[in-house]
Amino acid sequence: MCHICVMESVKARMLSRRQFLSTAPAAVVTGAGIVGAKQALAEGTPRIVDLTYVVDEAFPTWSGPPGIGLEQLAKFEESGFNAFNVNVFEHTGTHVDAPLHFSADGRSVEEIPVESLVCPLCVIDIREKADADIEAQVTPDDLSAWISRNGDIPDGAMVAMNSGWQKHVSTPKFIGFDDDNVRHYPGFHVEAAQMLLEGTGAAALATDSASLDIGSTQTFDTHYAWLPTNRYGVENIANLDQVPEAGATVFVGAPTHRGGSGGPARIIAMI
Repeated sequence: MCHICVMESVKARMLSRRQFLSTAPAAVVTGAGIVGAKQALAEGTPRIVDLTYVVDEAFPTWSGPPGIGLEQLAKFEESGFNAFNVNVFEHTGTHVDAPLHFSADGRSVEEIPVESLVCPLCVIDIREKADADIEAQVTPDDLSAWISRNGDIPDGAMVAMNSGWQKHVSTPKFIGFDDDNVRHYPGFHVEAAQMLLEGTGAAALATDSASLDIGSTQTFDTHYAWLPTNRYGVENIANLDQVPEAGATVFVGAPTHRGGSGGPARIIAMI
């Protein structure tokens, strides 16, 4: 089909859709899924919270350079539609660390079982510690305190660190390079990861900082303890202050590019 034909076809379809929207009943216009969601919410179905950052070239990355770049291939004004080529570093923004990221033969991101991507959410609040210590860590004591309040950590759970680090996301402190070019931010202590491995069926760790490990690590003990067991991680999770420490369910929209070590993900909580 010629270029002009494509443009005319797109414009005709747009006009047809606008005419439909202007005359169709509201219940039909919104679509069955949206209507169903609104009815469910009205009937008391849990609210939805987005735990995902919007990513652009300014979003801080562990490695420093921008983690995403967009090249516009088609402009609406010229072609009747918009299209972009997206160049993305796997570990940018809110993203999944697949087991393959820190193991020789662990699952790649598309191999993570889908049932592991729907998780009870357990939020471990260390904000007070992180205010006092830039490299505060989730420890076994923090996990034990959560368990004493909420009961056992459920099978398949995502155990998430809420250090309050989101408040630094638009500042250099988020990655925390010091004068010696060493990073500083909170993470999981390896002993906490080991406690979860040995005593629970948790499926994922998540941090509101840039890494599962603290910033200054040279050994990445938590990554090496957790990921080679074919569990996964989520880094740069957002909005944990909008969910309870127990009782929410998260849906992890992990990418499915074959052989990937991870990738940007949409994380949604239902409360």
